[in-house]
Amino acid sequence: MTVNFRSIFEVTRDEWLGGLKLAEEDIPDVVIMEGSWWRDARQKMRLKHLSDVRELGFPDIFWGRWKDKKVVFCMAYGAPRAVEVSQMFAGLGCKLVVQIGTCGGLQPQLKPGDIIVPDLIRCEDGVAEHYTKDGLTRADPDWVERAANALKARDRTVYVGPHVTFASLFAETVEMYETWHKDGLLSVEMEAATSIAAARRFGVPGVALVVVWDELTAGRRFMDPMAPEDLAELDISNEAVFTAALELTEQST
Repeated sequence: MTVNFRSIFEVTRDEWLGGLKLAEEDIPDVVIMEGSWWRDARQKMRLKHLSDVRELGFPDIFWGRWKDKKVVFCMAYGAPRAVEVSQMFAGLGCKLVVQIGTCGGLQPQLKPGDIIVPDLIRCEDGVAEHYTKDGLTRADPDWVERAANALKARDRTVYVGPHVTFASLFAETVEMYETWHKDGLLSVEMEAATSIAAARRFGVPGVALVVVWDELTAGRRFMDPMAPEDLAELDISNEAVFTAALELTEQST
């Protein structure tokens, strides 16, 4: 008896386009993903910036236009979902993958509303490791610089440096925070390593822009109270990372 195993890596281009109900000429220039519990509110906030918006053949993946560019936006919470979107569109030939969202700060100088643009990301999410050889993934240096400049132009405090993507917010421990802090990592979240690693697997550059929410070195988690001025900065930066992503979209060629 012959057994013919077939993995997702063998899905053909025509099969992906058919499943997505996407024409060849509508393959997006840029894919923007966001990880958040507040899916409905964030999705409405982001899609209002785009025109000609439509949901594709797979749920919660939206196609639209930003000026003369084609954009796909998806609320993708956690690495298992992020890898699907990144891999599909990188495999189809998009030009850039951008991950936005929030993160926990691992160094005491970080305040709510500061933005991390990771350059080197430690893969501890259980997915990105399958797309790398050394447990690390690297954001594209040129796009890291462009992203940082776009955010600074919006009067945001930006840090470029090492970051870790972990499997679950709920599984993080104090011991992990202490180790990551001592290792000099700036921040932790749940999607960036995988989004970028999957894109790199198909030769597509990736970059992440993540806003500091939790002040982990001060013992403040996302459910703990935040000063009104800090909450205001968080809100400003959550808007800034998306508008900066759209600016990067304009630069994609």
